[in-house]
Amino acid sequence: MFVRAYLRASTKEQDAGRAKSDLEAFARERGLHIAAFYVENESGASLRRPELFRLLSDCHQGDLLLIEQVDRLSRLNAEDWEKLKAELQSRRVRVVALDLPTSWMMTAVSDEMTSRMMEALNAMMLDMLAAIARKDYTDRRRRQAQGIAQLKAEGGYKGRKPDIQRNAAIMQMLKRGDSWNTIIAATGCSRSTLSRLGQQVKQQASLAS
Repeated sequence: MFVRAYLRASTKEQDAGRAKSDLEAFARERGLHIAAFYVENESGASLRRPELFRLLSDCHQGDLLLIEQVDRLSRLNAEDWEKLKAELQSRRVRVVALDLPTSWMMTAVSDEMTSRMMEALNAMMLDMLAAIARKDYTDRRRRQAQGIAQLKAEGGYKGRKPDIQRNAAIMQMLKRGDSWNTIIAATGCSRSTLSRLGQQVKQQASLAS
């Protein structure tokens, strides 16, 4: 049985590896070793998550998929959650989440009958928590949209403020010829931001010449 840990954050600005030490401690307390970490910055509301599906393709029957919280695995709508759940079930992957104590017993299941019973119980709990995670996601998006609409109506919405200091540093790195991968690793910026700042650097160089 292999333990594969999945770490996810929604944006490039967030630290997807934040919970790594918690997962390692959980595994260590149970005499388990995490064979591999799969880390990505993608929305939990989307199925377009390359690292999650790379993890699943690497899995064998009975492997553990270790996550910090169920919402790291899914903020999906009902249809997409069913697709992901079917993929997990077809591979007989055991999902263990630190915020789902009923799943912890999956780390010690031995005989087939007990395993099947635990899988059925865990599936019900996962369904419930996945639904709660989705509701939390849609509620937050709705409140955010309402807040922006109100600010716009009052003339107070200015959009996200740019990180002037970080952007200046990125532009300096671009000017000296640093690679995109180096800049992204150093600053955590998105490729769209990098592209936009790159255009500004080109415009400045053109004006200077």
